[in-house]
Amino acid sequence: MAAMLLLNPKRPLPLPLDPKSRELVEKTIAFFETKGKSALRRDDLERVWYADFLAFVKKEKLFATFLTPSAYGAASRWDTYRNAALNEVLAFYGLPYWYAWQVTILGLGPFWMSGNEAAKKETARLLEDGGIFGFGLSEKEHGADIYSTGMQLVPAGAGTYVARGDKYYIGNGNEAARLSVFGKIAGTDEYVFFAVDPKRPEYELVRNVVASQSYVAEFVLHDYPITEAEILLRGPAAWDAALNTVNVGKYNLGWGSIGIATHAFYEAIRHAANRRLYGMAVTEFPHVKRMFTEAYARLVAMKLFALRASDYFRSASREDRRYLLFNPVVKMKVTTEGEKVIDLLWDVIAAKGFEKDTYFEMAARDIRALPKLEGTVHVNIALIVKFMKNYFFAAAPYPDVSRRDDPSDDAFLWDQGPAKGLGKIRFQDFAPVFAARNEPNVAVFREQTALFREMLMRATPTEEQGKDVDFSLVVGELFTLVVYAQLVLENAKLLGEQGANPDLVDQIFDVFVRDFSRHAVDLYTKPASTDAQMEYTLKMVRKPVHDAARYERVWAKVHALKDAYEMNP
Repeated sequence: MAAMLLLNPKRPLPLPLDPKSRELVEKTIAFFETKGKSALRRDDLERVWYADFLAFVKKEKLFATFLTPSAYGAASRWDTYRNAALNEVLAFYGLPYWYAWQVTILGLGPFWMSGNEAAKKETARLLEDGGIFGFGLSEKEHGADIYSTGMQLVPAGAGTYVARGDKYYIGNGNEAARLSVFGKIAGTDEYVFFAVDPKRPEYELVRNVVASQSYVAEFVLHDYPITEAEILLRGPAAWDAALNTVNVGKYNLGWGSIGIATHAFYEAIRHAANRRLYGMAVTEFPHVKRMFTEAYARLVAMKLFALRASDYFRSASREDRRYLLFNPVVKMKVTTEGEKVIDLLWDVIAAKGFEKDTYFEMAARDIRALPKLEGTVHVNIALIVKFMKNYFFAAAPYPDVSRRDDPSDDAFLWDQGPAKGLGKIRFQDFAPVFAARNEPNVAVFREQTALFREMLMRATPTEEQGKDVDFSLVVGELFTLVVYAQLVLENAKLLGEQGANPDLVDQIFDVFVRDFSRHAVDLYTKPASTDAQMEYTLKMVRKPVHDAARYERVWAKVHALKDAYEMNP
């Protein structure tokens, strides 16, 4: 069953990879298992910069192999499917290691989207030499409001410039081989991306703004010299690259949450199953069984959705941009589901989750970061809502998207086109995906979805309600859950027993039915909701179908994981 889908470093990788990719992922696992949990926790508590990990990255050419498009590397490609495997492994062992990789991905985006061939070749060389990268977008005063960027390129004559300004919250800013920095040409509204070498004297590294192993920099450029050779993108292309790079980065966030939550799950169930209170194992208490079963169902759903979103991302084109809905859902929904998994587990293990020698103490802290990176949950829900009308009421035919685990370059990521036109994006009819399933709780969820769609049609939110962000966020939560459930079902079908059998699908939708009901109640209580909308929300509140035999079968699979994995000491 889905236990096969969860990463377990002590067993073969759950998803197929080509031999070279598998070898590198397994070497990465071996690096951390050899390091051991004691050293991992010591470095975390003492906030040690992960030089040992970066030495491993350089020795094995890890980032070079995974993050260089094949046109610029002899044995490399950018393959979202296999990148997901490394995403998960790095987060499984700790957010700082994943963060070094994630920020490198963001920093590389403008380079690979650029038409500056010399800069691209240099980037490939730096990766080959073990270099990491960073993304100079956000600023202390403006945050991610890139319209208001204060970084400026000031013309200095003869086609040269000097860069003046500061950036804030820039990962890898201490040791990056290069940073891609966003700004404007001084005295104009023209946006620009340019390359910066942190080793130059005009680059001032101010401080690390977080208390972590990771280095999240504040830096200042003091008349940093720039020539045409360092300019990556200008004008609308620079603006589009900023947003399109974030599109790539958003997808990775979900995998960070999946990796952290999976390791925490193994540690929590091992502790609980081997602890006895009042003459019985902790896992024999009914409420503990429920919490572990729900945590497991949520965790499997997270991975099913994120994997399926990869298929759409890898199959995207200028004509099929559905990933622009699915990637924000990975960012917003998968990461917040990870928090729920941790909360459920923590309610079981209680004080154990605070102990400094556990992975869980680190996980409970770090998993909170992921919903807050690459735009807040609220920003991403506001984006997701833009697709709701076409998703429910303007279905369009598309060829079915197959499973995309083929070893090929995802060239479209660097040619996504203008970051606009969201209202023109259409979707396949979602209804057949739900209608094809026979599980009782899928049927209940289908009825809830039909009521939500009917409410949108017959008690349509007004323009005034649309401006009420508090109201729109709840509507967005309901819509997001439908999209999430659709791709979970699609992948359950594609992966079969390796993904989720009918018992587990029904258990997952037990969770979804309850979540939908909670959001419906929340919408009912909003000051802006109308009488007609309130009537619909009450109809949406449904009780999942309980099947004791099914529940016990799923629980048996969950409980069997109690001794499945423990990190080397």
